Amino acid sequence: MTKFFKITLIIFLSIAIIALGCFISYAIITKDAVLNHDKLLKPGQSITILDADGNEIANASTVSKHKSVKLEDLSEDCKNAFIASEDRNFYRHSGLNYGRMIKAAFKNLAAGSFKEGASTISQQLIKNTHLSQDKTLRRKLNEIRLTKQLEQAYSKDDILEMYLNTIYFGHNCYGLQSAAEFYFDKKAENLSLTESATLVGLLTSPNNYSPFKNPEKSLKKRNLVLKSMLECKFIDENEYSQAISEPLNAKKTQNKGKFSDYIGAVFDELEELNLNAYDLARGCTVKTFLNAELQNYLNQLSYDCDNAVIVTDKDGGVNAYKSTISGAKRQPGSTAKPTFVYAPAIEEKILQPHTRILDEKVDFNGYSPENFDKKYHGYVSATDSLKYSYNVPAVKTLNALTITTSEKYLTKMNIALEDDEKNLSLALGGMKYGLDIKSIADCYSVFQSGGIYSPSRFIKEIKTSDGKTAYSFEKSQSRVFSQGTCSLMNGMLLQTAKDGTAKKLGSLNYEVAAKTGTCGTEEGNTDAYAIGYTSEHCIGVWLGDANNKKLNITGGGDACTRLKSILESLYSDHSPQKLDTESGTITVEIDAEEYYSNNKILLADEISPKLNKLTVKVLQGNEPKEKSTAFSNPEIKTPSIKADGKGVKISLCQTKYYAYLIKRYKNNDFNVIYDGKWTESIRDNPEEGSYTYTVTPYYLNGENKIFGKEISLPSVNVSNSGGSPQIKIPDIAGKDWFNL
Repeated sequence: MTKFFKITLIIFLSIAIIALGCFISYAIITKDAVLNHDKLLKPGQSITILDADGNEIANASTVSKHKSVKLEDLSEDCKNAFIASEDRNFYRHSGLNYGRMIKAAFKNLAAGSFKEGASTISQQLIKNTHLSQDKTLRRKLNEIRLTKQLEQAYSKDDILEMYLNTIYFGHNCYGLQSAAEFYFDKKAENLSLTESATLVGLLTSPNNYSPFKNPEKSLKKRNLVLKSMLECKFIDENEYSQAISEPLNAKKTQNKGKFSDYIGAVFDELEELNLNAYDLARGCTVKTFLNAELQNYLNQLSYDCDNAVIVTDKDGGVNAYKSTISGAKRQPGSTAKPTFVYAPAIEEKILQPHTRILDEKVDFNGYSPENFDKKYHGYVSATDSLKYSYNVPAVKTLNALTITTSEKYLTKMNIALEDDEKNLSLALGGMKYGLDIKSIADCYSVFQSGGIYSPSRFIKEIKTSDGKTAYSFEKSQSRVFSQGTCSLMNGMLLQTAKDGTAKKLGSLNYEVAAKTGTCGTEEGNTDAYAIGYTSEHCIGVWLGDANNKKLNITGGGDACTRLKSILESLYSDHSPQKLDTESGTITVEIDAEEYYSNNKILLADEISPKLNKLTVKVLQGNEPKEKSTAFSNPEIKTPSIKADGKGVKISLCQTKYYAYLIKRYKNNDFNVIYDGKWTESIRDNPEEGSYTYTVTPYYLNGENKIFGKEISLPSVNVSNSGGSPQIKIPDIAGKDWFNL
């Protein structure tokens, strides 16, 4: 026996032993894998949803959502859309695509994990109806064995039909018929080419590619499916060109049932949690934060237009939710100002609530924002700018803050900006896609919680049919703003609810912080918001039209009226505690005269009268450093002096608290001609001659006089001859006169 023959024999025997071992292992691992025909023909999904009190919500089971279709009733375009995208060789393989499996195996080995599945439609059907979604070798081997059994027991058409009746399309839609009704309000047999492609596009990630939540992404995904159909020659170039030019045309069916909006949001959240819908559908209980009584109240409110309302509690649970536009995103308008502009600016120590901003006509490289009333209001505080929702101060503040800095905080609140959204109109809510009502409310909850961002959740807990906990809500701890910034924002938004744009809430006998927003033109408005929060809840209200039809609605009017009604229902038997407006802040006294007259923020002089002290709250660590000396060292502008035929007239600068000492000098002698409170002018009638006058301001602190700097006025000549008295001209000969 040659050496080569021995080596070849050893290799052959080794391979045979390995193959035998693999076969035996495969047989042992998959010995219990038996095809269950009932699971294929009668998929019995049953997800029980409970409210916060543990009561079962009617019609929550997905069994009631399952409806079957017959393959023979579907159009060729519909069937081919699924085949082109999911399994191009479906009718040519025996259930397993070995080439793709080997390729995927090498990729998985290289990655060190199960990233590639290489699943055919047959394998997907088995995985969705018989197995868990765990990516393990045992599960994959069972999938292979069951797929072979499936292919032996059923025809290709039968397998495709069962697949289409069990696949999950999001929004609690199991099966093609349920999806066709939900997304297009029609039977599956009437789906067009583009509608079929849209539904196929959902399979990768129903929540991410929903035409109602992310229409732009849905459209791109649909066109990718159409491209696959073109590559498979299921459609020609003309059909493809025509199809990709068509709009989505998604048409959501009218919600039925008093909890349908909330239930829809629950299933959306299930997808966000990456808990597989097929695993859960085999039996689980979902406990939510739903307050059934409050939900009924939201449903019964009169809205007169499309609407979206959410109520969350301080622990991050959604107590009630209603929406005629599902989770669609809208322009946030002025509701963006607190979270996009003012809170970041306070945190960055760019301004304080009392900082005065000049509301004036401005031009930022062609962008010239206007206020809603078409007026400019001069210097206004940041609090008043927010309270009355002035646009110019908000844009100016964002310009000083920079969009990059604002984006830093938005990212922490799970808001991602598109490149073309990074401009100053962002201060007024100018966004390409916008935000949904839940995202806006979650941003305001940051102020309520002292700076912690925690996205609200509908689901509190999920338990599988065997009693295991598949998910349990835990409030995240992601800090966005400091406690001090939130305290100051709470104070500013309390003022907005008291007598600002949300003043409809001012009559409530408990504290509510609020902000309104309106988007539109002189022809009408498309979006109206009212966002309010207490120490216990955050409520968001949106009114508008799903198709951007102009309506006669406003945030401060219609939306705020609904918000007030919800608050009155929510607190009909108690009042919430006050919001925190103190933590992380320091109260200081500033000089009122400097603040109002000179727009300066200076700490008040210790001996300043009470009327000249303005008490303000500032962010701890951002206290004013400079102190006024207006009373410990009185200072005034130089008064004017004029000599005429009647004598000398000295005009004094008007001050609220100063008195004046005025002296008349001739040679080295002087006379006090006035000592007392401010008066508009002082007249003196001296004899003929040359005189110099001085004015010294002083502040009377009790019985003590605190004198300021003595100011010498230009010398004057007084003539009693009837001629015109002259102001003495200074001798500037030989002096640096241009710097006098």
